[in-house]
Amino acid sequence: MPIKSLIRTVPHYPKKGVMFRDITTLLKDPVGFRITINEFVHRYTGIKIDKIAGIESRGFIIGAALAFQLGVGFVPIRKKGKLPAETVGHDYELEYGSDRIELHIDAIAKGERVLLVDDLIATGGTAEAATKLIEKMGGTVVEVCAVIDLPDLGGSARLKKLGHKVFTLCEFEGD
Repeated sequence: MPIKSLIRTVPHYPKKGVMFRDITTLLKDPVGFRITINEFVHRYTGIKIDKIAGIESRGFIIGAALAFQLGVGFVPIRKKGKLPAETVGHDYELEYGSDRIELHIDAIAKGERVLLVDDLIATGGTAEAATKLIEKMGGTVVEVCAVIDLPDLGGSARLKKLGHKVFTLCEFEGD
């Protein structure tokens, strides 16, 4: 069963002209969800990974399941003000304005090897900010992985240009 066939496209969400790629239909399918996690497990088994960092919020779902299967820790990367203890953050620019992501100050130790996980890579802005945050904490980004790549938006190319390896399970071009 191709993973891509289980991903719903919602036209004009969150605004007119955007084709939103929704993984909730993949997640609710027990076989599709298992295949998704197993594909990532297969890729990362045998690679030294100390932690998985998942980007809010769908990256939590994929990342936590993957961390469990690989027997490594999971840390959430959240929007500003969402974590309860002391945090370290990274500000980044959006198309219109700016945003901030944060990790707890004890989430990643110096020298740890971290796999960054999200549901999709679009422009790559949030993923780039997350890689910088991980590096600011002394971690090394092993790879950036996601279920979906939207190559026309340039995010994967942007991350690769910064020296990061990128892996996705499927891509949607155009639209």
